[in-house]
Amino acid sequence: MTGRDRIVVVALAALAVLAAVWLLAVAPEREKASKLATEVSSAQAQLSTAESQLASASAAQAKYQTAYASIVSLGKAVPASEEVPSLIYQLAQATGEKNIEFASITAGGSSGSGAGSSVRSAAGLTAGASAAAGAGFTQMPFTFVFNGSFENLSSLFTQLDGFAQRPSSGDVRVSGRLLTVQSVTLAPGGSSGSGGSENAPEKLTGTITATAYVLPAGQSLTGGATASGPAGTATQTASTGASSSSNSPAVVQVNP
Repeated sequence: MTGRDRIVVVALAALAVLAAVWLLAVAPEREKASKLATEVSSAQAQLSTAESQLASASAAQAKYQTAYASIVSLGKAVPASEEVPSLIYQLAQATGEKNIEFASITAGGSSGSGAGSSVRSAAGLTAGASAAAGAGFTQMPFTFVFNGSFENLSSLFTQLDGFAQRPSSGDVRVSGRLLTVQSVTLAPGGSSGSGGSENAPEKLTGTITATAYVLPAGQSLTGGATASGPAGTATQTASTGASSSSNSPAVVQVNP
């Protein structure tokens, strides 16, 4: 074998060794590196998703107290139970502020006002009544009778009509029970001046036929949530475990 042949054989042997090293060591490591790079990319995508969900959850948690307070406020307009005494209290307080006599309240349809003048049919509230009925709220019809001057009665009717409002801003403003007024009738009620003064305004009798609403039977206001957290969360469970009374949904008392 010549020197040239020996050089060729050595070169071929070296190439064979390099090929073996590549196949047995380098190629598998490169495959592992490629696989690890794919896994790292997937983990980074999952981390980005988790961070986004955490940010959304943190924002929702920060807004929870405000949202819960809003729901409780709406409960003043449509409570979970009939709350008739609270409704009477609201009306009595409103009439006291307007110097009006709250003569009577009758559950059910109109009791009839006799001869009188119907000054308002509240046709604009028909859509609101239909929406409330469509939501499944229990309807509670009432007839209210008030005595007072025309100016005071007009102011009272406006206040009752505004217990629950939705202004153009879209926010719902609640200061009392939601009442849809079907009719308002005025009839003469005699003079209301002290000592029969001739300058005293004429006393009128105002009869309002209206409907209040209650949440559907078996439906709670907050769905089991409390001020500490939604129903079923660890925070809510820990707080409700402190007392047995807090296991039931919050009951909203109507306070104007």
